[in-house]
Formats: sequence, C-alpha cells, structure tokens
Amino acid sequence: MKSFVIKLFTLFMLLGVSSAYASAPAHSPEETLNTHKEETYQTKPFSEMIGGFLTSTGIYAFINPDPDELNSHGEKMSDFHKSWGRIIMILLTFFLFWLAIRKGFEPLLLLPIAFGGLLANIPIAGIAGDHGFLGIIYNMGISNEMFPILIFMGVGAMTDFGPLLSNPKTALLGGAAQFGIFGTLVGAVVLSQLGFADFTLQQASAISIIGGADGPTSIFIATKLAPELLGAIAVASYSYMAMVPIIQPPIMKALTNEAERKIKMTTLRHVSRLEKLVFPIMVLTLAILVLPAATPLIGAFMFGNFLKESGVVERLNDTLQNSLINIVTIFLGLGVGSTLAASEFLVPNTMLIMALGIVAFSIGTASGVIMAKIMNLFPGHKVNPLIGSAGVSAVPMAARVSNKVGMEYDRSNMLLMHAMGPNVAGVIGSAVAAGVLISLFQ
Repeated sequence: MKSFVIKLFTLFMLLGVSSAYASAPAHSPEETLNTHKEETYQTKPFSEMIGGFLTSTGIYAFINPDPDELNSHGEKMSDFHKSWGRIIMILLTFFLFWLAIRKGFEPLLLLPIAFGGLLANIPIAGIAGDHGFLGIIYNMGISNEMFPILIFMGVGAMTDFGPLLSNPKTALLGGAAQFGIFGTLVGAVVLSQLGFADFTLQQASAISIIGGADGPTSIFIATKLAPELLGAIAVASYSYMAMVPIIQPPIMKALTNEAERKIKMTTLRHVSRLEKLVFPIMVLTLAILVLPAATPLIGAFMFGNFLKESGVVERLNDTLQNSLINIVTIFLGLGVGSTLAASEFLVPNTMLIMALGIVAFSIGTASGVIMAKIMNLFPGHKVNPLIGSAGVSAVPMAARVSNKVGMEYDRSNMLLMHAMGPNVAGVIGSAVAAGVLISLFQ
C-alpha cells in the first residue's frame, strides 16, 4: 500500500511538471543561453552590497528614518514617531514585561500585548502593517469583532453564576459600577463642548465603555461606533484590565475604614443545578426582548455558560475553557499589541482616551464601593464594601483583588466567592451598557 501511494504521488508530480513545462513560453537555445549569462554576470559591486546591508539594519533606520515611511493607515509618519517614538514604546513594552513577570500583573494579557507592541515598533519590517502578520491578526479577529465574541464564550464556560444567584442583591454592585461608563460619556461630551476635545457622541460612547474594564466589550462597541479609535480604546481597556491590582486598592482603602474592611459575610446558600440551567436562558431571553443590540456578547457568554452547566458536553466545555480561549487570548493580545506602534499610540487622541479611561475605571470602582456602603444602611446582612469594587467587568481579576485587600486586614476573611457575584454581574452589566449605547447612537 505504501509503495502504491508513493508511485501515485510521483505520477501526479510528473504530470504537474509536464503541464507546467507545456504551458511555459518557448525559448530558443540561444535566448536561453543569453538569459543565463545576464543572470550570471549582472552582479553588484561588493561595496554596494555591504552598503545596502547596512542601510537595511534597524540601527540605520532609527538614526536615518525613511522620509516616505507610512503608518498602518497609509499616512506619513513624523520623524519623532520613526525614531524616538519607537524607542519610547520599546522601553514601555519592557516595563510591561517587568510588570507581568516580576509583579505577576495578569501575564496572560500583558505578555502577548507587550510582545505585540515590541514587534509593532520594529522599523522596516512592517509587522503591524496590512501585510504583516500582526496586521493580519488584527484584521481577522479584532476589527470584525470575532475575537471578543469567542472570548465571551470561553469566559461564559468558566463562569459560575452560583454566587450571584445565592445572593442576588450583589447584582446591584455590578450595576452601580456601570456609573463609570455613563459618567465618562457625559464627561467626554462636556470636554468636546468646552473645546478641549473633538469627540462625536459615537466616539464618546465607545470611549466610555473603558470604565467597565472589559476589553472584549470595548472592542465590540468600538467597531460599531468608532472604528477609527478602535486601537486606542482596545489598548486602554486591556491596559486597565491588567492594572486592576494597582489601580483599585488605593480607591478601595480611601473609601472604607478598617471596620468595614473586616466585615465577614454570611455563607452562601446552595444553588440548584436547575437554577443554573434556567438563568442563562432567562438572561438571553430578556436581552432578545429588550436589547437585541447586546445579544452577540450576551448570547456568546450565556452559550458558554449553558454548555458548562448542562454537564453533558464536557469535551466542548473543556475546549471553550482551555484550548479555544488560550488560542484566542494569544491572537487577541498580539493584535491589541500591534496598536502600540508609536505612530498609533503617541498621539494626542490616544493620550486623552487613556486619561478618560482611567477616570472611567476609577469612577466604576468607587461607585461599586459606595453602593455597598449604602446597602449597609438598610437592615439585613452586611456587605463588605470591598466586594463593590468587583462590580467592574474584569473577571476574575477584580474579585481576586477584593479578596486580597480583605485578607490584608483579616487573614480568615475569604471574600473571593462573595466578590464573584458582583463581578459576573459586571460582565453582564457592561454588555448591557454597550447594547444601550449602540441602540442610542449607531
């Protein structure tokens, strides 16, 4: 059998070569000889070859940038972006490496993003351009919303709605955290009215979603409302997702006292399998009836969760939780990192978006903590205000930070499962907020 396959393959190869030879233009022996001589003897001087090599190095490109070099949008780059701008961004990616490896700040996100940023700032190679592999990754999954939806499927498969269903009032904390989104929307519009910025309502809406610290949702809404700002919004959103352990603790501590941080919450009640099966279908049904614009994200999220809770498709569930989300995370990180090119990042609009993003994220964190304090004014079981910060959509990073800060004051106070309630509510809340903004302004 093996020899037969080899003979068959050889026959196909011979037929292919014969057809190629038959279709090739005919040349006389004399023409063929002359062509061979020209190809053989038309060589460059050695000094010219060495000069050509030197001018193709990265060192030469940094010192003597090409005046006609274009960015990924086909626009001419400034000399600053082609030299010092690239050096600054490369140093920034080294700082991100340090944060991910030395400090452990969400390495799954930071390492692919930072490495993508490093590759995007290599001169001459054009890795982040339309024909570079980073540009191809960006176009095949970020600019068309595919990666965010796949990420939501994987996150859904890893999500347990048990903490939320066992203590439904924690959903209020996830809802309160969305104040960061709508507060930043108003702020961006006010800045535009005062002449400090020039954002349309669509652009302001896309920027505001950064307040939810939800990278996939930010990409989703930006492709709908402000594709021209997609790169800046994606970088800002994922940067703040990774910086949750740095940004949130000071805000949490500033808004709470030591006694509040030591509040121990009651044990969660058991949630039945039937409740967990009905919940994703119920949420999706409400989204379809009330807010269809949000259903791509919510639908993917609930699909992943429904497969997990069904318990009968473990292979699919395992693929969503592991292989698929890992592969997509790599591509998504590299694609987002491609927008860290100096010509894309070191511009006024991006800097302003980064500033608005940190304001939005801070407001969202503070709103969740303040809502928890308000809830404690009413009779009933007390809520530790630290879990209010988990109302942003950075799951499960924000919940882990809530638990970590709580354990700094009482080693026996485990808040992780309690914080997962507002955390998963925040995922749904940011998707709903995106749907509202798309419905209003698209």
